[in-house]
Amino acid sequence: MAEAAPAAGAPGSPDPASPAGLISMFLPMVLIIGVFYFLMIRPQRKKDKKVKEMLANLKPGDRVCTIGGIYGTIKGLREDDVILSVGHSDTEIVFARWAIRNV
Repeated sequence: MAEAAPAAGAPGSPDPASPAGLISMFLPMVLIIGVFYFLMIRPQRKKDKKVKEMLANLKPGDRVCTIGGIYGTIKGLREDDVILSVGHSDTEIVFARWAIRNV
């Protein structure tokens, strides 16, 4: 009986060490990394830049919401802190700047 030739030695099959074999092996990985960058990393960087800009432009009198869901009005700003006035009795609470979610 005649046996089939092994796939590795079959004529016409590309040699895995050939440049075409290496390119066809790495091209899908490079494409996946590129798609991952444009769909995941780049939008997150844009969002981070927008948040950083928002935190840099805070000023007294702005109405803000913290990450804990507390709404208040900015009474004062320090380098890394924000003093919020909350409630009807104007209670002042100190928050870190990064704790401000939106204006």
